[in-house]
Amino acid sequence: MLVKRMEDAINDQMNFEIYSAHIYLSMVSYFESQGLPGFANWMRAQYQEEIFHAMKMFDYLNEAGGRAVISALDAPTTEWESPLAAFENALEHEQLVTSRINNLMDIAREESDHATSIFLQWFISEQVEEEASVGDIVNKLRLVGDGGALFMLDRDLSTRVFTAPKEE
Repeated sequence: MLVKRMEDAINDQMNFEIYSAHIYLSMVSYFESQGLPGFANWMRAQYQEEIFHAMKMFDYLNEAGGRAVISALDAPTTEWESPLAAFENALEHEQLVTSRINNLMDIAREESDHATSIFLQWFISEQVEEEASVGDIVNKLRLVGDGGALFMLDRDLSTRVFTAPKEE
């Protein structure tokens, strides 16, 4: 059974994952309005991934003797100066998510909640991949600038497909 402190912290993060999904969905619309369907596709897959994360927490809360509680969300940003600015924002956001997941692990350890520690390990590993993936695109965007290479990168990003991770 989850202690109240852990339940509240996971609920907060679950809702933050939903907020994260809203940020990426907003970026889908931004990129579509900029004529960058590949960038939009990449962000659509990112949106689906964040919803997957939220649902993983939702299910864990309910299975571990807690209760998932959905809260109101702030509206996400809708405009960015450039594709690079949008991806830099995404990278900063993923770094914030990483710090929040690490905080959850700290709470689980303080509460000697071994089951939640094991559950959170997946998210810690996932955040390494999240930051690397977005960081790689930020680096490529810095290299290509706003020139014709943006078209090629857009084409590359159009190939991303969301695939739900296998449960371990």
